[in-house]
Amino acid sequence: MSGIGYQTVETTTYEGQKPGTSGLRKKVKIFQQKHYLENFVQSTFNALPADDLKGSTLVVSGDGRYFSDTAIPVICRMAAANGVGKIWIGSGGLLSTPAVSAIIRNRHGGEAYGGFILTASHNPGGPEEDFGVKYNTENGGPALEKLTNAIHAGTEKIKQYYIANDDLTVNYSKTGTTQYLVQTRGSSKFRPFTIQVIDPVEDYLKLLRTIFDFDALKALLHKPDFTFTFDAMHGVSGPYAKRIFVQELGADPSNLQNCDPKPDFGGIHPDPNLTYAHDLVNRMGLGEHTPSTIPDFGAACDGDADRNMILGTKFFVTPSDSVAIIAAHAQEAIPYFKSGLSGVARSMPTSAALDSVARAKGLSCYETPTGWKFFGNLMDAGKCALCGEESFGTGGDHVREKDGLWAVLAWMSIIAYRNNCMNQGAGGLIGKLQQTVLGQPKQQVPMQLVTVEDIVKEHWAKYGRNYYTRYDYEGVDSDKADAVMKHLISKQGEVSQVRSFVIDTADEFTYKDPVDGSVAEHQGVRFLGRDGSRIMFRLSGTGSSGATVRMYIEKYVSAEGANQADLTQDTAPALQQLVNVALTLSDMHKLTGREKPTVIT
Repeated sequence: MSGIGYQTVETTTYEGQKPGTSGLRKKVKIFQQKHYLENFVQSTFNALPADDLKGSTLVVSGDGRYFSDTAIPVICRMAAANGVGKIWIGSGGLLSTPAVSAIIRNRHGGEAYGGFILTASHNPGGPEEDFGVKYNTENGGPALEKLTNAIHAGTEKIKQYYIANDDLTVNYSKTGTTQYLVQTRGSSKFRPFTIQVIDPVEDYLKLLRTIFDFDALKALLHKPDFTFTFDAMHGVSGPYAKRIFVQELGADPSNLQNCDPKPDFGGIHPDPNLTYAHDLVNRMGLGEHTPSTIPDFGAACDGDADRNMILGTKFFVTPSDSVAIIAAHAQEAIPYFKSGLSGVARSMPTSAALDSVARAKGLSCYETPTGWKFFGNLMDAGKCALCGEESFGTGGDHVREKDGLWAVLAWMSIIAYRNNCMNQGAGGLIGKLQQTVLGQPKQQVPMQLVTVEDIVKEHWAKYGRNYYTRYDYEGVDSDKADAVMKHLISKQGEVSQVRSFVIDTADEFTYKDPVDGSVAEHQGVRFLGRDGSRIMFRLSGTGSSGATVRMYIEKYVSAEGANQADLTQDTAPALQQLVNVALTLSDMHKLTGREKPTVIT
């Protein structure tokens, strides 16, 4: 085996390579600029301790979006030149974001030091669309601000990067191991370097089996009165859905939609919400035309499979309600949580529905800034087992990322529990169904399905309802977006009431981490009403160009003394007065030039 040398390549800096809440996201054309990707990757290597990096194992994969096939070989060659000893790549270059976290934490006893995830998450893909790179650390979670700040500082002064010669070829089309002898920066010696292409689903599936009752899930899917559909939006969750739902749980493949990953997501904007998940929304009876048959349960995941949307028949479950309902049922319905929850957490803009469950169950509930990395610290310290964000992110402490398929299986577990599928297995239920067909007593099978809508409405009747909506103004000129936030800050202490909304507190959210004492400031502007209502604004860090201004509205109706009508109003009319207050406070239309939001959730 002949040795492979490396090159030292001179480069110049680029402005704007500051990672956002989940890495560096830009248009593909920006990443295609000479040395742009290499500058960011080298700055990441430079920010990591050299002794820890030497001989380490890294994961390099993503959601398969356009430009991944260029980026993966480049990162592997740079890793070799910078002293990394081994690379794990998912076959086809595919690994979901939660699967990367699981592999870093668990594969070979947690051998991996970290990983590069190639994704722009829920953003569209293709030559004219978005690409992204983020680095996850050895706990499996996104890099904390201390590291991302060091990476950004490195991008502002980088002068050269190191990359193995191009005779280090990287083929990740099928599983297998390739070994090389490579020369590393600062050394004349050659050392072993390994690229191992792994099954993208195996490690993640192994973890899920320790969390959920797969026999109960099989039993649910074999119930004659239960139907479901899953939409992968041509993202990376497709191969996982096929393996889990079809091969493991015995579902009919026709229940799965858009499950072949595509570099441009088939032209779909892979964001699972009511605006972009057109196919699923229509199938579940929430579109303009009602189909003749509607499944009982529908779900979708985004491009990298860390976000989810849950639907019932003609019924949408808000992400804030979703995490609260999972928390309420976790101990009974999910074996992983049979001993109870150590605590729960939500991002500041997420509704306080989770807080109500925490109070009732005597759990600590933490309010953090937006960004999964803040949950990771709490989880590592054993303070939090379940958490969620209003931006369709939900997860547990099994990984350090939000996990779309985990949330889908959690909901299916709750439905299975509520429909008496637990502790009997698929075989047991199928046997009972066969006996019924042969004339045995029908009462052995529940007479009427407990539906998604039933579960949600029962939750409201017990804990109260947090009416909640989010308005997204996407692609706003950065100067105009900043003007909105400055205007809102100027209103603090100046305005005490807008129409009927009496302001009790107005501030910028600041978070002090209870684990390490670190402080995160300027995490969103809040106007807290005397009646418990909340109006919040923040700029999103997940876009690739311009800015997204997000406006959040919440009104709580207590279950105590409320009648059914109070708890089951349509969200839009229930919140219209508060929405008008928020638009007046922010002067949104005038300052952004937008007459209406891009997306309403």
